[in-house]
Amino acid sequence: MATLWSRCLPSILLVIMPSCFAPATPAFPSPPQCHIPCPEDDCAEIHCSLDPRPHPEIPTNYSLHWEPANSDEGRVLTGTPLSGIIHREDFTRGELRVWVQAEDRNGSAKSQDASFHTADIIKLPPPKISSVSHQELLEISWTIPPCDDLQLSFGQCDVRYRTEADRMWLEDENVHVGYTIENPQASTEYEFQVRCSCGTGLKSDWSEIHSVRSKEAAPEGALDVWSDCGISQESCDCFVTWKELPKAQARGHIRGYRVRLSHNAPVEVNMSTDCEKKICRFRSPLKDVSSVSVSAYNACGATSPSSLALPTPDSDCDRVKNTQRKHKSERAVHLVMNEENLTVSWEPPSQGSDHLKEHVVQYKEAGRLPGQGFDWIKVGKGIRTGIFEGPFTKYKAYQVSLFTVSNSNNVHHLSSVIGYSLQGPPPKVPSFEVSSIAATHVNLLWESIPLPMQTGKILYYQLIVESGAGGQKVFNVSVSPQQKKQTFELRRLSPGQDYEVRIRAVTPAGPGANETAKFKTNHHEPFEHIIALVLGAVLLVFICILFVFCSACRGEKKTWCLSVSLPKVPDARNSHIFRHMKHQMNDSFPWIFIPVYEPHPKISVLEVVEVQPWASESSVEKISDPDGSTKLVAKSGCSRAECRDDQREEAVREESHRYGREEYSQMVDSDEERDKEEEEDRADGWSSSEEEQSSSGYEKHFMPTALEVQEA
Repeated sequence: MATLWSRCLPSILLVIMPSCFAPATPAFPSPPQCHIPCPEDDCAEIHCSLDPRPHPEIPTNYSLHWEPANSDEGRVLTGTPLSGIIHREDFTRGELRVWVQAEDRNGSAKSQDASFHTADIIKLPPPKISSVSHQELLEISWTIPPCDDLQLSFGQCDVRYRTEADRMWLEDENVHVGYTIENPQASTEYEFQVRCSCGTGLKSDWSEIHSVRSKEAAPEGALDVWSDCGISQESCDCFVTWKELPKAQARGHIRGYRVRLSHNAPVEVNMSTDCEKKICRFRSPLKDVSSVSVSAYNACGATSPSSLALPTPDSDCDRVKNTQRKHKSERAVHLVMNEENLTVSWEPPSQGSDHLKEHVVQYKEAGRLPGQGFDWIKVGKGIRTGIFEGPFTKYKAYQVSLFTVSNSNNVHHLSSVIGYSLQGPPPKVPSFEVSSIAATHVNLLWESIPLPMQTGKILYYQLIVESGAGGQKVFNVSVSPQQKKQTFELRRLSPGQDYEVRIRAVTPAGPGANETAKFKTNHHEPFEHIIALVLGAVLLVFICILFVFCSACRGEKKTWCLSVSLPKVPDARNSHIFRHMKHQMNDSFPWIFIPVYEPHPKISVLEVVEVQPWASESSVEKISDPDGSTKLVAKSGCSRAECRDDQREEAVREESHRYGREEYSQMVDSDEERDKEEEEDRADGWSSSEEEQSSSGYEKHFMPTALEVQEA
């Protein structure tokens, strides 16, 4: 069996192989498309369009064939290139059959036949449109095709139109010689095209586009108003901004805007339509303005005012300054950003949103003027996504903020984030210096890269410290967005050593350029040791003084120490009143050594004695005691009571000497010293007042004088 198959296989291959490798015939051409153009009244030639489909490597010849439907008298048109035009003398009016034939070295191929009547392929020239516009409708008309000249009946026309806002064509068929649009959009440009045919002939080509604008009307709707407060941490100036009305709502040429400001009294300002990228702004900041309304007007009327409720200036400043800080009530905002578009999404509210009217999402390019690089969209309270169309500049910071607007038109800022369409390496820090240098530590100071200069989100600042002996150390310092300048302390440095510090910012795209500072640490200051020695010596001296003072205050000098350390006060026992009471008790009850209890004792009795003018020093004399003390007594002697008083005073003095209370026998102050000096000066004299003879320093300081009692 195997032998039989091996014998038959060569014969089979010899039969199959020629047919497999035989050259292919040309591809079949498509059937021709023919028509008779009639530029005016000359309908003479038949124009046929061909699709040859030649082989890319094999030369192919094409020929156009036609013949009457009821005759075999055919004609052939050849040529390179093939024109496809059948002249009037080469065909008869009536039914024709037309085809295309392709021929090359490998064979020929014929297309399908195209059969038609010559009257059915007449194609008129495009009509010319004329228009008439009215207030409530828009009507167009066009020229009637010359069908009568061709002895043909008038056929039908097709009309299509579109607006400048909607570029899709709207088409109506089987229209005669006019077309009307009822209730057109006001001040809107319409574009029309028309094509017609005669009898059963072909439709003409579309006419040239004819444009007509409808008449103006009062604008409708309201402006989309918002405020641009920028992203600066220093400025609190806000500017009212609004978007141009869509042309469908403008309904005419907007001539200007009316801005109504509410201070103490309303002020209305007319503005031109000088806007940038369809966003307009009021050029004065809204300081001390409570509310703003804006309306647009044209030649026929104005829109209803659009109000913007502004927060108080303080809270508005807080809103601006807190846009980059997180709050507990903030919602997380997520960004998907590239150069073409920006998609913003946020989390739903944690509490009920019955009072919520809408969300407002805005973006602001860092470093741009008010109204520039700025846009916003307002979405319903149930929507959690906002989409902006670009372009967005790469390596530029955009601040995206989310707000809520309540039903009472109150605005509340929720959150703000920074985004980039494309991030790059950061620039150098603006300034870098060594603020203070010590022996083992230094303080570094640098200025943070401002947000308009940032080309990406700065992750941290990197410090690279190099020294000849210590090698290299790297420190990563976190970013403080709220601080313009940042500091860092380098510790554990070697005294008297040269150092070089480089700083650079780092973004997700990589580190930026370095800024370098060089310094040399100080040597150890001898003042540190001197200060320590001085403090130690002062402490030692203080301890010695304290020890000497404590030693001196022992034993008999305890009273002196107390008098030095404590403020001096008068001893009430030395009062004449207390001495008088004591002697009375001693005379009456010499055997009682404890004080007698009295429920209501009389401490003192003040007696005012009028001094007689005839009293003089001649009535007293000086007597010396055996112990050397001296007393003053009356020359004429003393009464029994006076002598007893003298004895009591002597007893009190002896008691004071016995108990060591000499220093508390009188008031020790400036008055006391002055009285003591006067007593010494009057050692040979006698006081003119009896009160001065019998009163001690205690009464002088704490008891009223006779003159004071009389005046009272």
